[in-house]
Amino acid sequence: QVRLVESGGGSVQPGGSLGLSCAASGLNFRLFPMEWFRQAPGKSRELVASISSGHSTNFSDAVKGRFTVSRDNVRRTMSLQMNNLKPEETAVYYCSVETSAGRWWGQGTLVTVSS
Repeated sequence: QVRLVESGGGSVQPGGSLGLSCAASGLNFRLFPMEWFRQAPGKSRELVASISSGHSTNFSDAVKGRFTVSRDNVRRTMSLQMNNLKPEETAVYYCSVETSAGRWWGQGTLVTVSS
């Protein structure tokens, strides 16, 4: 059973920074691309960033240049560093992975951007 656990959410002022982490278990972590999604209140879930097994990264246009994503295949963790956060980025952030058994999600961590 794949298990994903996010941590690091919280409240931050506009323009501030926050780092999220995702700990994975139950899979051969180093083989799988990993992704960060977010879901703002009243909106659908959207892909924010992804990182391949070879550490190649991709970002949505909305966060490009402000967010970075990394992974540690030994510790089986993935991180998301978010800079210059905007109020509209208030959302629950999820890490996710797709395996042959389906797509797996963490429980999510809330990020609130507000003054």
